[in-house]
Amino acid sequence: MKIDQKKGEIIVKQVKVRLNSIDEVKEFCGLTNACKFDVDLLSGRYRVDAKSIMGIFSLDLTKTLEMLVHAEDAECADFLDDMKKFIEE
Repeated sequence: MKIDQKKGEIIVKQVKVRLNSIDEVKEFCGLTNACKFDVDLLSGRYRVDAKSIMGIFSLDLTKTLEMLVHAEDAECADFLDDMKKFIEE
């Protein structure tokens, strides 16, 4: 985990993630769609909604991506636990 920023009561966490296969993208997208807060993926100068499978496939998945989670602290911790498989240390 890299950056914690407070914006009002919402915490923005930034972590590095890796998506290595089509199945991983599907699983990742399913987890992001199950949450009620915003999650973005960044690759270079591109930023997409992490709930959009088409948006994810538009990124260069051969590289590590940055994931921004816009959630309250407790929600974010649970979400990041579910995402452990994809997070790079």
